[in-house]
Formats: sequence, structure tokens, C-alpha cells
Amino acid sequence: MMPVSPLPALARYTRRLASLALAATLLAAPLAGHAQTRWDLPTAYPLSNFHTVNIELFAKDVDHATGGRLKITVHPNASLLKLPEIKRGVQTAQVPAGEILLSAHANEDPLYGLDAVPFLASSYKDAARLMRASRKALEEKFARQGMRLLFQTPWPPQGIFSSKPIASVADLKGLKWRAYNPATARIAELVGAQPVTIQAAELSQALATGVVQSYISSAATGYDTKTYESLRYFYDTKAWLPRNAVFVGQRAWAALDRATQEAVLRSAAEAETRGWALSEEKDRWYMEQLALKGMKVESPSAQLAADMKKVGEVMTAEWLKTAGAEGEAILAAYRR
Repeated sequence: MMPVSPLPALARYTRRLASLALAATLLAAPLAGHAQTRWDLPTAYPLSNFHTVNIELFAKDVDHATGGRLKITVHPNASLLKLPEIKRGVQTAQVPAGEILLSAHANEDPLYGLDAVPFLASSYKDAARLMRASRKALEEKFARQGMRLLFQTPWPPQGIFSSKPIASVADLKGLKWRAYNPATARIAELVGAQPVTIQAAELSQALATGVVQSYISSAATGYDTKTYESLRYFYDTKAWLPRNAVFVGQRAWAALDRATQEAVLRSAAEAETRGWALSEEKDRWYMEQLALKGMKVESPSAQLAADMKKVGEVMTAEWLKTAGAEGEAILAAYRR
């Protein structure tokens, strides 16, 4: 593949960060006498990841929209809390806000794992429809747990990384397979791989030391973790598009005045739209970068695709069984 330059959109967003920072500085003087609120927002992903870039822009937008009354400090790469700790950290007011991978909490409630059901929604269009069909139920779930959902952003479609060629799921048998949520652990069981729980911030080391020989994730994760230095193959199976969610604790939310709340919601809506566009725009770029770094980036064989579809059918049935009437209603709305 031909080399490509960094995406224009990412460059625009980077320039925008600088301009918004200047605007916030100029606004600070006249607001010196106003009460100021500060939120820490931990995330598990590196500063260069598009999710983190989008959240940084959200923080700048909030700063600008509130005239400096609300300042959000983003803590990337699990530097403040690790991914499994973030949701509980917000619920217990250890931190005001955070970003999580929804499907990492599927053991807590099947609704959190809906977007990680293989081949239920394999395109951005279908993933957006699935998000719309489940949004109300998810917002209510967050509210019952003392949190307010602000926005959701998808990862690019999930593919299989491997240390060796994979022509069918039989080739995955016995491989040490990274599991980062219940869905990926279940896939390992169904294909006969050995699940090893590894979070994103620890994946580079796990790959370098041979703890992981295969995993399913987006090309974005492969690029961020330099998977190309340890594994040779990526199969673009487009299994699902998992979503990250940015949210705030109800206590921190209630402490804001109404005008500030409305400014946060406007900025969150913009962040969601921007995040979906950035994810889709960067998907191909990430795969091109993997190829340029020496990985073999391929579509799955007909057999591998068929095998994985069967895995998806099993897991869809399992999800419906645990999700009950609520899950059936969501899928019915999605499929209309």
C-alpha cells in the first residue's frame, strides 16, 4: 500500500485544541470572581488515540462553553485509574467523570455487552442503529446506578490479530488469546483458544513477552500498541463495533447550575457526532499503517468468516437468554 499522511481531520482537531485553549485563557480574566468547578476524567487509552483526542476536545469545548466555570482534566493511559476501576470510581465519587468500554462490564448487566455480540452490528450504520435502539435503556441503567451518560463513541470494526496464518477457527485452538471483556473471553472458549485477561495499557508488554499470541480488536488498538512488532497477521472480520462511554457521577452533575449542565450536554452531543466521524475516518488509515509496518492485512477466508458467524449466532442466543424481555425489545427495535 502507498504511504499516507496523517488524516486532515486529526490535524484540524489538533489545531482546534490550541485555539480553544487560547480562547479559554482570554475568558479566564473576566470570570476570575466566578466559582469554578474541576473534574478529573480518567481514561484507559493513550493520548494519541482518537478516543482521547475526542475527549480532550470535549473538555476544551466545555471550558469554552461555560466561560471557564467547568474545567475537565483528562488523565489518559490508565494513569489515574485502570479501566476496570473507572466505573466504580465514578459511582463512589472517587472521581467525578470517566470513560469506559461498555462491554467490559457485561458480567454486571447484559445491556453493557450488547455492542460486543459478534456480527449483530458489523458496520458503522448498523452500529449507530443499535446505539439508538438501546440508548434509552442504557441511560436509565446509568441513572439507576447514580451516573449520567454523556456520549458514546465506537471503536473501528474488530478483526483478529495472530502470530500465524488463520484459515479457520481451528487454527486458533491453543493460542494464547487476549480477553478484555466477557465477550472476548467467551469467543476464546468457543474456538478453543486460551483466554488471558490483558487490559489495553498492558497489551504492548504482553505481546512483547509472548503472553499473548492472538486477539480480536480494532486496527486502532493494533496500531496504538505496536502489535506489528510481535504479530504478523490481521484479519478484517468486522465482528462488531464496541463503544466507549463518557459519563459523570450524579453527585458531580447535580452540583452544576442549569446553564453549565446545558453547556455540557451540547458539548457532549458534538463530541458524539465528531467521535463517530473520526472513528470511521481513521479505520482505513489504521489498517494502512499496520500494512506499512509489515503486517499482512487481509480479509478473512470464506471458512473463517463462516466459522465466526456461527460463533456470533451462539453468542446472540446467549445474550438474549440473559437479557430477557428488555433485550428482546431492544433487538426488535434495532431490526425494524
